[in-house]
Amino acid sequence: MRDIQNIVILTGAGLSAESGIATFRGPGGLWEGHRVEDVCTPEALAHDPELVHRFYDARRAKLAEVAPNPAHVALARLDAEWSGQLLIVTQNVDDLHERAGANRMLHMHGELKSALCAACGDNVEWEDNLPPGTQCPNCGTPALRPDIVFFGEMPYHMDVIEAALADADLFVSIGTSGAVYPAAGFVQTARYHGAQTLELNLDPSAGSHWFGETRLGPAGTLVPEWVDAMLA
Repeated sequence: MRDIQNIVILTGAGLSAESGIATFRGPGGLWEGHRVEDVCTPEALAHDPELVHRFYDARRAKLAEVAPNPAHVALARLDAEWSGQLLIVTQNVDDLHERAGANRMLHMHGELKSALCAACGDNVEWEDNLPPGTQCPNCGTPALRPDIVFFGEMPYHMDVIEAALADADLFVSIGTSGAVYPAAGFVQTARYHGAQTLELNLDPSAGSHWFGETRLGPAGTLVPEWVDAMLA
């Protein structure tokens, strides 16, 4: 990998799991005790806004109890020291990349510490509980909702991500299931444009066969080792 200049890194729930944040789906397909269909779809928000808002309020509050792990710290170091282009694309809605010090990054599925106005589309930083009917500070409409990309909605920053994948010399996927699109297709896009591909995961993902190399183990071990090698 000595000829690598431009890197795109995709991170998923497995990266934050070692910090104590529950992975996307647990036993029985439940997400922290709820069916995904009940808390992460536009239909769920329309049907039971109280439940959806309480669910994300609890997840937002949980952030105060967790901290970045060695994998977050290593990626922030790579961000700070890598001289070529680098983009960290995270599927996670926590703020652990930022707290570790990463700057060249995007949240494609939204952020817990952000609220979205369903009326005007404005995004505002949000730290506290977000009850249904909260007024938008921009347009005044009582329409703030969690700034989370629900199933059936378009992920953020896709134009920027696609352009970065097209220019990448290396695509790295860390802690992802390889089952949720469009992120699951990033490896194919990167390969199409000639990038090398590497997967760092606890277990083989649904898309492991697309990667040129897969390394299995805890992110807190694999990621610092890989970053050390890249910066050596």
